[in-house]
Amino acid sequence: MIEPLRVGVAGLGTVGAAVVRILARQDNALAERCGRPIRVTAVSARERKKDRGLELSRYAWFEDATELARSRDVDCVIELIGGSDGAANATVETAIASGKHVVTANKALLAARGLRLARAAEERGVALSFEAAAAGGIPVIKTLREALHGNAVWRIYGILNGTCNYILSRMEQEGLSFAECLTDAQRLGYAEADPTFDVEGFDTAHKLSILTSLAFGTEIDAEAIYVEGISKIAPLDLKMADELGYRIKLLGVAERTKSGVEQRVHPTMVPKSSSIAQVMGVTNAVTIDADAVRELTLIGPGAGGDATASAVIADIADIASGTIRPPFGRPTARLEKPQRAPMQRHEGGYYIRLTVPDRPRVAAGVATHMGDEDISLESIVQKRSDVAATKDRHGRSGAPVSLVLVTYAAAESAIRSALDKIERDGLTSEPPQVVRIERE
Repeated sequence: MIEPLRVGVAGLGTVGAAVVRILARQDNALAERCGRPIRVTAVSARERKKDRGLELSRYAWFEDATELARSRDVDCVIELIGGSDGAANATVETAIASGKHVVTANKALLAARGLRLARAAEERGVALSFEAAAAGGIPVIKTLREALHGNAVWRIYGILNGTCNYILSRMEQEGLSFAECLTDAQRLGYAEADPTFDVEGFDTAHKLSILTSLAFGTEIDAEAIYVEGISKIAPLDLKMADELGYRIKLLGVAERTKSGVEQRVHPTMVPKSSSIAQVMGVTNAVTIDADAVRELTLIGPGAGGDATASAVIADIADIASGTIRPPFGRPTARLEKPQRAPMQRHEGGYYIRLTVPDRPRVAAGVATHMGDEDISLESIVQKRSDVAATKDRHGRSGAPVSLVLVTYAAAESAIRSALDKIERDGLTSEPPQVVRIERE
């Protein structure tokens, strides 16, 4: 009789509890598919008495997750504690050192220590699997690592945070402010009490660093990622995007360019005709641009207990089947050191909203500074406020108005230089709003 794969689950939050439940429910089916039974033998969490809808007396209980990782009754450790340091890191390091396979959903840990952990796993001949660490239930890790060997990937981008996509979707559809939508997202459990990690783009950046490594065969380089969040996006920006034929999404983008690997996270205008523009609410999506498949878009649930647990269990099933691959698609010794492409060298279209006084020659002054930096304008539109104001004989009030510019392809450095000059000349009364455009 084939011995079962004995699994220890460290962390019994929403995902951990779902993993235990699904493994029990799919017991026979998994054994048939993998050729080996999978059994949960041990669990660890901070609170033993918390009601999780599980009968914990069936499993060995460990107060300390590192002790679970050392247990002789565990073959595979499922790390669902979270965080880049502390208990999560100690548990994974201990498990690998003890010769045990590891499955984790911990993107922060992988972004900070993935290369070192992968090297240790390879030396010990154990798996380090992390399908659930990027895009939740979407099998993008497996797709990049196993299904695209015949392709050269040149760009990967996507909606990798459901909280941000939910907020932007509500803002667009209902004309609400960022603050109103954030409050509602917190009430529904889509956003944390402190939402900074999500809404300022850091969660997306961690996930992007993993996808970049898999897509391009490079070492993880999370520190190279340019990061902007969505907290400064206003309803007017979403309205203007709609009028221009775009939607605004928080995207993580990694691209091979002439100057190196470009990694960036920021609000982005995408054409409404694109697949990724249709993704609304808490759903995630990832698009892979490659030479053979051209464009491949994967769409699905990016979070939630069952969806994330589904990805965790896919990794466990691979291990039970005897399938162990290099964590990042190739041995760590063959991962390239990425050449960083500075954000200042990024080239693309830009949406720029300036708050300027409704006076003669202001728009002309703005256009002149753009022209001095060789920036070509696709359009320039002035949006007046609905608030009544006294006007001069030319119909101008002098009150603040929004001046919206859309550029053709331009360098980030040129855009920033032009905006600096515009601010120095006193042509704008508020910091400019800049949203990059990702055309198909």
